[in-house]
Formats: sequence, structure tokens, C-alpha cells
Amino acid sequence: METIHFHLQGSWQGDRFGQGHIATGELVKQVSIPSEMQGPGIGTNPDEMLLGAASTCYMITLAALFQTRKLDIASFTLASEGIVEVERGVPKFKAIIHRPSIKLPSDTTDEQITYITTLVERAERSCMISQALHGNVQMRVEPTIIRS
Repeated sequence: METIHFHLQGSWQGDRFGQGHIATGELVKQVSIPSEMQGPGIGTNPDEMLLGAASTCYMITLAALFQTRKLDIASFTLASEGIVEVERGVPKFKAIIHRPSIKLPSDTTDEQITYITTLVERAERSCMISQALHGNVQMRVEPTIIRS
């Protein structure tokens, strides 16, 4: 079994309304509590990074599924939404919704669209980050498949 390690260095100044700095690989950012949660809104925040990790993993997994199935899909777009609910002052990340938009040639058959839709949904279940979140965060996919 191969083991891969990722490392992050961080620093923090102040109380919970302070700000910090993280560096991991190519990601070097200031961090704080988001302004939506009454924080200073400096740099990014854990909620954006969780949504970014889930969305990036989903896109890479979907592209890999298209490649291994030898589907000629040159590009697609993705809009993702993270939903945090606050109950009695305690925020909880409840759901992530991925909304991929995939443009296909006009001669794409209904059978091919069904197959591609299956892969779009499978990518969410196959993504390493989605698997890590399973049982704690609801994950949904709402695809748009367009024949151009």
C-alpha cells in the first residue's frame, strides 16, 4: 500500500476574530472567519476551502471517468454551492450541491446522455473528498446536459 502525505504550515494572530496564514503546496492564503459568520472576512476560510476541495475533487474525478470511458468531452463547467446551517449559534456544514454543465454534440443519442448522466453522478460518489465527508455532509449533483 502506498501512503501519500500532505503538509500544511499555519500561524494565527489574535482571538477568534483575528487572522491567520496557511501554506500547503501551491496554496498560500490568509484565513479568518468569514464575514457571513461575523468574522473579519480576511482571505479565505474553512468553509470556502471545504467547498473548493470537494468541487476540485469532483471535477478531476469526472474528467478521469470521461477519459477512462474514452468519451470525447473537451470541457465542462461546474457551479457548486455549500450550505451551512446555524442552530443555536453553532454552524454546521450541511450540504454541497455540484451543478455541472456539460455541452455535447447535437448528434448525441439519448442513450449516450443517460450514460454520461450516470458518470456525472458516479463521480460524486467516487471522489476521495466526497467519501471523506460521507455521513456528515449531504452531497448532491444537479447536472445540466446540453446538446449544442
